[in-house]
Amino acid sequence: MKSALFVVFFVASASAVPTFIRTESLSPDEKIVGGDWTDISRVPWQVSVQYYKRHICGGSIIGIHYVVTAAHCTNGFNRTMMTVRFATSHRGYEGKVVGITSIHQHPYYNPQLDLDYDISLLHVGSPFRLSRNVAIISLPSSTTTSWPPGTSALVSGWGQDAETYDSPPLLKSVTVQMISESSCKEAYGQSITSRMLCASVDGGGKDACQGDSGGPLVIDNVLAGIVSWGNGCGRKGYPGVYSSVPALRDYIKKVTGI
Repeated sequence: MKSALFVVFFVASASAVPTFIRTESLSPDEKIVGGDWTDISRVPWQVSVQYYKRHICGGSIIGIHYVVTAAHCTNGFNRTMMTVRFATSHRGYEGKVVGITSIHQHPYYNPQLDLDYDISLLHVGSPFRLSRNVAIISLPSSTTTSWPPGTSALVSGWGQDAETYDSPPLLKSVTVQMISESSCKEAYGQSITSRMLCASVDGGGKDACQGDSGGPLVIDNVLAGIVSWGNGCGRKGYPGVYSSVPALRDYIKKVTGI
């Protein structure tokens, strides 16, 4: 597998390793597909996870000391290479930057097999000071299992506008709908596990994309999912796949106490 700094493609197969990891390629100016410009005050939990001050992934503030992102965003990286930029709608300027003191990548994550358990927790070097542009996103309760198909969810980030199109580096968001596990498996087969959620819109055209990995999928101000992978971006019949926060809730609590 290539480094998380580059576009990662796999041999397409419904039961094989996922075909498109949504990690930044370090080519500039990439956004959510089919969305709108969004001020950070609307999604104040959103952060940019950076490698040598360059955006590679999104993330979400879940506590004054912790950010959650995708495991494929941290795999193979040393914490000293990485920082978190927050409190800004621009992924490269303004806001504030904090270092990372430790990375807690799920021990069951194995990129050589699949993208199951695609979650990492980042302990930041100084606590977040909450404000209009900095907020903690709520986590689902221990009794939450899933959301009904058709439930609206907001996904945000600095990923591509389309699979091959760039745009200015400002935050965007888009509303998608949750779909059933069975419907998602029609597209991806056994690649879909109980630790994944899927969302899309009828006819495609709205989705997370390259550069959005690790970012939030939010339902009613609760973090439901973490941008993980998908076949292309916004393709009809191929929903976006997200790490399920409810399914990984015990791991979050074990590491953070939250």
